[in-house]
This record gives sequence, C-alpha cells and structure tokens, in this order.
Amino acid sequence: MIDFQLDDRSGVATYLQLALQVRHALRLGLLRPGDKLPTAKEVVAKLAINPNTVLKAYRELEREGLVGARPGQGTFVLKTLSHNDPAEQTELRQRLAHWVVSARRAGLVDEDIDAIYHTVMRSNLDHIGGLNDTRA
Repeated sequence: MIDFQLDDRSGVATYLQLALQVRHALRLGLLRPGDKLPTAKEVVAKLAINPNTVLKAYRELEREGLVGARPGQGTFVLKTLSHNDPAEQTELRQRLAHWVVSARRAGLVDEDIDAIYHTVMRSNLDHIGGLNDTRA
C-alpha cells in the first residue's frame, strides 16, 4: 500500500501531491492493477488533512482512468503506468540512491542535487562527457 508524504514547502496543492505520488507509484510498478488505495479516513488520520482533499485527488485519478471506486469497498488501481522491467527499475533506483549518497558525502544539499538532476534530464546525454550509452 502507498505511504503518502506531504511537503508543506513545495508550493504544490496537497491533493496534487497525493495524485502525483500515486502516479509515481504506478510508473515505478509499486502499485499494480487491483491494489487498494488507503481510504480517505486512513489518509486523514496519518496526514491530518481534510477528507475532501483526499477525495479530490482520488477523483482526479479516477477521471484519468487510473483508479476506480467500488462502493463500500474502496478505491482500487485500474491500470499501471509502468512500461519497464521491474528488476531493471529496481537496479536503476539503487544506482541513483548510491549516487545521492555520494553527492551528500561530497557536501551537496537537496537544492544542489535537484539542480544537477534537472540539468541532466533536460540535456542530451549523448553530448555530456562523451556518453554514448545511457546505461553507463
């Protein structure tokens, strides 16, 4: 089951943070069709937010066809956004986590890491340091 977290400093509306976390979990294969999302009551108890905020996030995901509500049972995942091999994704996440640990040891803070990440994501990797294989 997904474990929602909120970032009060992000400037992103709470319902959008919840919806984005579900989309990320779907993309990473952490949520699969048939999985049940936490009830609004469970999310409210954990995050101390308005139940309508949770319902708004779930309605947005429902409009996108990603989840569906079953009366009296809850909200369930209908489809995934993952198109990759789960084992490969796990390996890539582990490699990225190792890089983040190295970056922190080098004294980088979150803003530094975000800047590097976004710069690389927006760049053509073939032109960065002569990389020809993005799996390197």
